[in-house]
Amino acid sequence: MRLLVPILLLAAGVEVSAQTSAQISAQAPIPATTYELLRAEHARGTDMRSIDAALLSGDSVRQRLAVRAIGRFEQSPLESKITPLLTARAASVRREAVNALGQMRSRYDVAALLASENDPAVRAMIYETLGRNPDAAATNAQTLTDGLRDSSAVVRSGAARGMESLLRRTARTTAPSAATLRTIRDAVKSNRASDTRQLLLLAMTAANDRDSATVAVALRDTSPEVRRVAVALGRTWVSDPAPMVRWQALRVAGTCARATAHVRDSSEHVALLAIDLLGDQKCADAAALAALDRESRANAAWRHQAHAAVSLAKVAPARAAAMVRRLASSTTWQARVYAANAAKLLKDSTTLRALAMDKEPNVVIAAMTTREQALRALTSDHAGLALAAATRLKGDKDLVSALPQLRAAFDRFTATHRVSLRDPRAALLERIGEAADGPSTIWLRERLKDPDPAIASAAAQYLTKRTGSTVAPTTARYEPAAFPTVDELAGLDGATATMRLRGIGDVELSLRFDEAPMAVHTFVTLASAGKFNGLTFHRIVPNFVIQGGSPGADEYDPITDSFMRDEVGLARNARGSFGISTRGRDTGDGQIYVNLVNNFRLDHDYTVFASVTGGLDLIDRVQEGDVIESITVRRAKTSAPRRP
Repeated sequence: MRLLVPILLLAAGVEVSAQTSAQISAQAPIPATTYELLRAEHARGTDMRSIDAALLSGDSVRQRLAVRAIGRFEQSPLESKITPLLTARAASVRREAVNALGQMRSRYDVAALLASENDPAVRAMIYETLGRNPDAAATNAQTLTDGLRDSSAVVRSGAARGMESLLRRTARTTAPSAATLRTIRDAVKSNRASDTRQLLLLAMTAANDRDSATVAVALRDTSPEVRRVAVALGRTWVSDPAPMVRWQALRVAGTCARATAHVRDSSEHVALLAIDLLGDQKCADAAALAALDRESRANAAWRHQAHAAVSLAKVAPARAAAMVRRLASSTTWQARVYAANAAKLLKDSTTLRALAMDKEPNVVIAAMTTREQALRALTSDHAGLALAAATRLKGDKDLVSALPQLRAAFDRFTATHRVSLRDPRAALLERIGEAADGPSTIWLRERLKDPDPAIASAAAQYLTKRTGSTVAPTTARYEPAAFPTVDELAGLDGATATMRLRGIGDVELSLRFDEAPMAVHTFVTLASAGKFNGLTFHRIVPNFVIQGGSPGADEYDPITDSFMRDEVGLARNARGSFGISTRGRDTGDGQIYVNLVNNFRLDHDYTVFASVTGGLDLIDRVQEGDVIESITVRRAKTSAPRRP
């Protein structure tokens, strides 16, 4: 999960008109087998023959897969193919059809379906889908309050999902009515289901409704997830046995005294937050400084030393100087990154100059302060370092003189034929476009046919601006990797995996081929080839996600050569689920994330391809730099993708 590069705010998919779809479908028919349906979904709507056949088949399983595929195309002209299935005999098909309309952001009046729909799961999906449409916020909010009073717990859960989604999207501009807020508060008190309560509390958070009585009820819940959200909503301090609740309390209501008391918490997430807070809150009292001194000593764990060094640099620079110099020579490169960050706070140019020559690219990124260092970094094959160099050169007064190095760096990354290296190439292209000279104008025209449509489009924008004439990219659509064969998919439906974490233990996974067949195939292919072995978790966000699987231990170095397509749908970003990190639609590059809590707001936007079935407590222990030692996959005993 990454921030989008500003110039690349566009989809890499393809628009498919209803007329084009009809023309393709008129060609020779393709049987609506499960395999052909999955292949048609992978083609992103360029061949609808098997999908059209499945829609007319009367087979509920194939109809559901076909409808799901259309929803994933996110192309509104295809809406008419879905709406007839809203009255399908099978509730599973009707539910998928409603979800598909939500996925394509249809304006279809799904609320009207409530009058005739009796199946609780379908009704729940109708309410959830209403919340994904920010239009007519007041009307939809009223409908959702009706759903919160439904006699079915399943329906109420769907209404809670819809309410959270709607208020998250609209509450800042359209405040919910007092009646709506009263209904939400009452629903928190009357519903005991953990997910429903969390969603309702999150809806209150979006509306900035910090009703103390409702928070008090939620703080007594048996679920730590509910208590965590209640603490965040109420911004209240509690002592709690659950680490996720303690972390949240310290995050929203931490004081110097509370942080000092939790520096040695049994949860490293909590302990590291406590150390950070001592610096962020400028805690210079004797107890706080003594705690930081203790954690900064050489016999402390490197993460404690590193975080303590940064905090000491904020509150007691004189105490921090020697510690930072010692940390700069650590054999753990992640510790040297923290040394660079602390050295910047101390304005320690000597340490920064030394670290800017470090052999580890991520250390160089942290230590980079000069133009000369950025130009030197342009020779690196590390995507994150090249991106940092290009970013450092933004607005440089002599950028024109750097154009040869910038073009050479872009060409070097392009020559790898790894389309998934979008981030560094986009940043380099942005600098080239910013100061393009005559040779660069000629060079930019070659980029119009880049295999990445986002890069081609950006080149067209820069040429249009420079020449004053509209220039169109040659590449309009990304060509995805070839769809796997039947044999390559064999045994993935029902497959499991074991992820061995060095020094921590084994985590057992159930792979969700039913929801994300291509993501599972890619993950299994990479794991079976040992591509994850030795890679780390580089991004740790307590009470959110951990992310890893980058050869460069950063956000920007991909593990796959091509982009992965999204497979969003009904799978939830629940605690313990694995997903694919992206930089926008259909741009996964093999990096994975694990949900540490229920992250409802990620649903329908990120592909979920696996769930932890054993060792979730080990996932909670993962910290920055922890290593994926190996991943062992066990395929199911079947010769082909199972026919449901």
